[in-house]
Order: sequence, then C-alpha cells, then structure tokens
Amino acid sequence: MKPTLTSLTFTAALAATPALADYRPITDQAEFLGFLATKNLSNRLYGLTLTVSPDGTITGRAAGYDVTGTWAWQDGYFCRQMNWGGQDIPYNCQLVEIRNGNEMRFTVDQGAGDSASFKLR
Repeated sequence: MKPTLTSLTFTAALAATPALADYRPITDQAEFLGFLATKNLSNRLYGLTLTVSPDGTITGRAAGYDVTGTWAWQDGYFCRQMNWGGQDIPYNCQLVEIRNGNEMRFTVDQGAGDSASFKLR
C-alpha cells in the first residue's frame, strides 16, 4: 500500500516530536551566563541580534532599530525591560530553555505565554 500525503505528514510530525521535546529549562543565572559568555542571541528571521551582558545590560539591533535594556535573574527566570527604536517593551519575567547547547528559547509570563527562539552565535 502506497502511503498518502496525510500519512507522510503524520509520520514527519512524529519524527519531529523528539526535537521539540529536547529543550530543557535553565533556572540558574550562572548556567545562563555560561551559555552567553562569548555569544550573542540571534534570530535572522527578524534581523535581531542581542548581547545580554553579565552587568545586567541588553544591547543590540532588530529590524534596523537599536535595542537597549536591563535584565536581572529572579526566582529562576530571566526578567527584562527593553526599548526598541524608542518603543518601550514592558518588564516581563521569562522561562529560558536551551537545546543542543546552541539554541535558546524565551517564553514570556514565566513560561505561560508566547515564545521566541534564538541561535547562540
């Protein structure tokens, strides 16, 4: 019996499931900073590059505009406030997860909201 497009799609989705599951939370500031020691966060889709520094500052560019901000580690979460091209991005604490040592995912509202993934470059 020849597989249909639907069954091939379902099989591909099953094969992708482990890759989605291998993110693991980072709850320790020292571990978080260890991953960022010599790297930036990058999301090429949005033209975004951020430097998260140990001194609590955030700098970078996104879609042609400067990004600045501050951050702190609180109760296992990355809490930040930023400004993007003159627009304030409100304070929010985010769940941070790592995959394969080179991809970080941030999920707003302590893991209950939307998420964004970044390559470590």
